[in-house]
Amino acid sequence: MRILVTGAAGFLGSHLSRYLLNKGHSVVGLDNFITGNIDNIQDLFENGKFEFIKYDVTNYLHVPGKLDAVMHFASPASPIDYLKYPIPTLKVGALGTHKALGLAKDKKAIFMIASTSEVYGDPLINPQHEGYWGNVNPIGPRGVYDEAKRFAEAITMAYHRYHRMQVRIVRIFNTYGPNMRLNDGRAVPNFMVQALKHKPITVYGDGSQTRSLCYVSDLIDGIYRLLRSGVNEPVNIGNPRELTLLELVNMVKTATDSKSRIVFKPLPVDDPKVRRPDISRARKELHWSPKVPLEEGLRKTVKFFRSKIK
Repeated sequence: MRILVTGAAGFLGSHLSRYLLNKGHSVVGLDNFITGNIDNIQDLFENGKFEFIKYDVTNYLHVPGKLDAVMHFASPASPIDYLKYPIPTLKVGALGTHKALGLAKDKKAIFMIASTSEVYGDPLINPQHEGYWGNVNPIGPRGVYDEAKRFAEAITMAYHRYHRMQVRIVRIFNTYGPNMRLNDGRAVPNFMVQALKHKPITVYGDGSQTRSLCYVSDLIDGIYRLLRSGVNEPVNIGNPRELTLLELVNMVKTATDSKSRIVFKPLPVDDPKVRRPDISRARKELHWSPKVPLEEGLRKTVKFFRSKIK
């Protein structure tokens, strides 16, 4: 297949592009480098099946030649990013999704939107299944990301119903691994960088809030299975192993052999108290479940971060 990946220089986009190339597909990568990094895809330029275009997907989008799939992964994706870029975050979720859908429609291609567990907001049920409508504050600071993704899902399903397009909606839960930025702002990079520098590790709230962490290779495998499936409805992809942030801190300290102490700061507005995917649909429809144990994934990620810290 010839596949367009928006956000190709980002954390997930770079892993996805590399995976698709390794499967023998051709990849056209798009990125405007707001949060993406050219270093993430530098090695891909040597692959004759990889093309790259520096471009903002919120503008009119045209790619010459056939496309078999359009995978829309462009968006700021961590709180530090979408609080810094609130309007670009809304635009890439709304205008960018509209432009990417239009391209997929024109090319008669499968369309995939990278959605998020954030569509569930600060959930009132745990674990979260795809039928749960969520508990989102639309006017809070996190709303720019949550509502952009919820709109992206809505317009994707509208194109599916009205234009009879093949669509895929992947709701991505907390993911970690190499190619994350040191200043990403999410729990794993924050904890690891602070631990490796032997600085105090910052925990927001009392540390009892939970997350479920999926190693990036497992996530990409699930995304590819979804692309090749016939499932048009949203599918959760994530690791159902749930742990508190304090448990995660202690695991990071063990993996880094760090003696850093823990400091507590106030919980950000609308920060989810629990996060755990119900992956029944992924197990049934995609025959997918995560394989990489958290301890192993953390060791691999520590190795990457250690190489980046001067």
